[in-house]
Amino acid sequence: MENLLDLYTDYLLTTPTQATCTGLSNVLHGQITHDRFTRLLAGGTIDSKRLWRQAKPLVEEMVDSSDCVVVGVDDTIQEKPYSQENELICWHYDHTKGQTVKGINFLSAVLTTEELTTPIGVEFIRKTECVVDLQGQLRRRSPVTKNELFRRMLRVCWENCWFDYVTTDSWFASKQNMEFITNTLQRDFVMAVKSNRLAALSKADKQAGCWTLIKTLAGRDQPLKVWLRGMDDPVLLIKQVFKNEDDSEGVRYLVASDLTLSASEMIGIYQKRWKTEEYHKSIKQCSSLGDSPAHTPATQQAHCIAAIISYVKLEKLKLKNRMNHFALKSQIWVEATRHALNSMGKLSTSPQKYDYLTA
Repeated sequence: MENLLDLYTDYLLTTPTQATCTGLSNVLHGQITHDRFTRLLAGGTIDSKRLWRQAKPLVEEMVDSSDCVVVGVDDTIQEKPYSQENELICWHYDHTKGQTVKGINFLSAVLTTEELTTPIGVEFIRKTECVVDLQGQLRRRSPVTKNELFRRMLRVCWENCWFDYVTTDSWFASKQNMEFITNTLQRDFVMAVKSNRLAALSKADKQAGCWTLIKTLAGRDQPLKVWLRGMDDPVLLIKQVFKNEDDSEGVRYLVASDLTLSASEMIGIYQKRWKTEEYHKSIKQCSSLGDSPAHTPATQQAHCIAAIISYVKLEKLKLKNRMNHFALKSQIWVEATRHALNSMGKLSTSPQKYDYLTA
């Protein structure tokens, strides 16, 4: 079973076309039938636990030598506009586009050290319930919220390995999530929060109900200790100003449960969350995440986790070869194209047409 998964995940890193079980069987000259790979995907054995088993040796090696281990949690949508709708492939709101898109929505917990970025947990949003909305339209709905999946996934990660901080965007910066991290997991967080969040400057102000918008309180240079509305314990608040890709100025408000952090340390920890965005880009462009024509929710989800396992393989290769994922992928494709060109020469009506290249 492990050898089949190893073959399949290598195939996801090397195929230039759609990733199909039949295609992999053809590459192997039929030595392994496509049915065996289909059964692998449908068997229910490729899950978040299997992902952790693949990542565990690498994580244990890198965590032991790191001073600050951060787990970033975020979700992404792999668009599947032409696939048949089901409980996994359905309509989700994409906040980056400001509209709903059809695809697979999942959360990942991505562990980051100074050298390593690797997923250690994944949860899929499965909309198994159908409800009628206010306009009388039938809609799909998940019985489990993203925040519940967030806490469930983090607990498993906490049981599996050590980390110092959790970072998230403002979507997951709820009171319940913050207290789950600090009280239940006994870990710290650095989270982005919305500018209209209310806070008090002291316990006395909190008890008196004197609340102020955080955007009027936060400074850039020195973290400010505040009490967020609804929270029992204080947090540090800072305003981060940054440049967008179009050179416009952006503002982000960060809060941290670790009251010993400086402004630069808060920003440095939160910036590791960007590695989660790079992970999303890599699994989509380098690991064939969206390139499977699988038809059932079980095989579609298994393929997605296999693509994430392929990312772990790329991360191991990155550490060994000191090349980023896209450079590694380019090198793989150069080799593949070289072999394809040789095959083209053999099939040609002029078999010696490329002899001058080796002369």
